[in-house]
Amino acid sequence: MTGRVAVITGAGSGIGRAVAIALDRRGYRLALAGRRAEGLAETLALLEGTGHLTMPTDVTDAASVTAMFDATVAAFGRIDLLFNNAGVNVVDVPIDALEESDWRRVIDTNLTGAFLCLQAAFRAMKAQSPQGGRIINNGSISAHSPRPDSIAYTASKHGVTGLTKSTALDGRPYGIACSQIDIGNASSAMGDRMSAGVPQANGERMPEPVMDVGQVGEAVAYMDGLPPEANVQFMTLMATNMPFVGRG
Repeated sequence: MTGRVAVITGAGSGIGRAVAIALDRRGYRLALAGRRAEGLAETLALLEGTGHLTMPTDVTDAASVTAMFDATVAAFGRIDLLFNNAGVNVVDVPIDALEESDWRRVIDTNLTGAFLCLQAAFRAMKAQSPQGGRIINNGSISAHSPRPDSIAYTASKHGVTGLTKSTALDGRPYGIACSQIDIGNASSAMGDRMSAGVPQANGERMPEPVMDVGQVGEAVAYMDGLPPEANVQFMTLMATNMPFVGRG
């Protein structure tokens, strides 16, 4: 895998950082994108390899996304992998109390932002020689089963599944494989709250187990390590004992 070029969005913390570490160990050349320059710098300091690119990027802004992908191609000549990871959530709130601005912020980041990055990667992979590449979208357990009071996040992640299926189909003529990893309770800024107790479908609040976020990095590396003719269409990676199967 040495020399493969990967773009990672949301690379300044959590899951994005874990994936960056795993791919760096395998000799990838990385373009690290995220909202905060300081977070990207912290991730970069943890990597063993050199020559990686960091790009503060707002995935909800098409011009910002285009600039990031153009800079990646200019620096490395091609893009072999996009890990489409940037995402946000809002505090759990009942449907009738959700502010429109919060709805739009989640959808703009998790769905429209994912589309803009996917589109830019698709264009680059279609145009490059040799043609093709792999796009791995970060879905969520919520792409299958919602948590209480999470309509914006759940809707956005169901939408990501639509992006994944359409891209997997439309990418076939160009050697572009698209897959989705659905992650449950990985230790991160977003996932660590599970240990403190989160609402359940029966109205109770209970702590849930979490797993090492480093396992997500290993899983993404495995998915991209397959030959071009093979694809993990969907992978669910979760803390073994979390209440997902039988959540309701």
